[in-house]
Amino acid sequence: MENFKDNRFDDLQTPCLILDEARMQRNISRLRDRAQGLGVVLRPHLKTAKSVDVARQLLEGGNGPATVSTLREAEIFAEAGVHDILYAVGIAPGKLGRVADIRAGGCDLTVILDSPEQAQAIAEFTASTGQVIPAMIEIDSDGHRGGLLPDDAALIKVAQVLADAGGAFRGVLTHAGESYGAPGRAAQAEFAEKERAAVVQAAANLARAGLDCSVVSVGSTPTAHAAENLEGVSELRAGVFTFFDLVMAGIGVCDVDDIALSVLTTVIGHQREKGWILVDAGWMAMSRDRGTANQAVDQGYGLICGEDGKVLPDLVLSAANQEHGTITVRAGSGGKLPDLPVGTRLRVLPNHACATGAQHSRYNVVPAQAGQPLMQWERFSGW
Repeated sequence: MENFKDNRFDDLQTPCLILDEARMQRNISRLRDRAQGLGVVLRPHLKTAKSVDVARQLLEGGNGPATVSTLREAEIFAEAGVHDILYAVGIAPGKLGRVADIRAGGCDLTVILDSPEQAQAIAEFTASTGQVIPAMIEIDSDGHRGGLLPDDAALIKVAQVLADAGGAFRGVLTHAGESYGAPGRAAQAEFAEKERAAVVQAAANLARAGLDCSVVSVGSTPTAHAAENLEGVSELRAGVFTFFDLVMAGIGVCDVDDIALSVLTTVIGHQREKGWILVDAGWMAMSRDRGTANQAVDQGYGLICGEDGKVLPDLVLSAANQEHGTITVRAGSGGKLPDLPVGTRLRVLPNHACATGAQHSRYNVVPAQAGQPLMQWERFSGW
């Protein structure tokens, strides 16, 4: 990576979020090409970015298909022209009116569910308002969270209630969240096959009952990059691949050099007798996510880089208070604490890009085109 010191970061107040556009574009192209090779549509998850500017690069044509995790995301992206959105969190009946408002604005917003109660709420809403809310049924492929098993008798019941509600049934989807704890491509490929097998079986069971699935959807960042066969699947979802992070690097989905997101921080002090360098990025800047703590290599609260983005060997953000971070030499590494005077700018690679991004209101973007000035892209939060 080129050195960006030429007044590019000098005016930024720390801590703040840095986004490497070239790395991001490389990450996007990598998964887009994989999806095309597997013969499926890529439906990127926008929850990691929460930014219209990033969405315009993630979505071909800028208008979808897309996945979101909050209705706030759906509203903002719909206003920006994204017209095909999947709200991939189980629907609460009290949110159906808001969903209908988004759909009335011209966005084809689909919800997900996994219970007869949710399906009945949609049916009653449709009957009382005349507004159809399309829904997909979540399938449990790995016991990670919600969803119905492919052969659960409730699957047919739920789909039938939706189908009777003005054709609200749209298909099935799954998410192998347990793949985030699966190191290595072979293990991730096994989870990808579990995803595929579960939804394909569910779709077949529904078809035998006369209920056709127009959409069969799978995805997580690890499985999306490891899937070898997606026969019977129509679309692939993933989110954190846009930026990647240390958790993904720790299980071998990406390299550290693929991580596009970092937090710019400043050295504010030393405790030399303790082997500490203090910086102004604490957990309010990094988040409390310690997702690498149970991996083979614990990266603390983040991996330390120079201002130019190059990793400084054996240095980690080993502890964090609200606004203070403590940099130390990795335990057992034999490394030596470098001389980093007060005022030195550093960058910290995050454990979890979604969680770290959520602490900030904008991206300071290093342009992919060399010689161009730093850009600022707004990001949002809320539900």
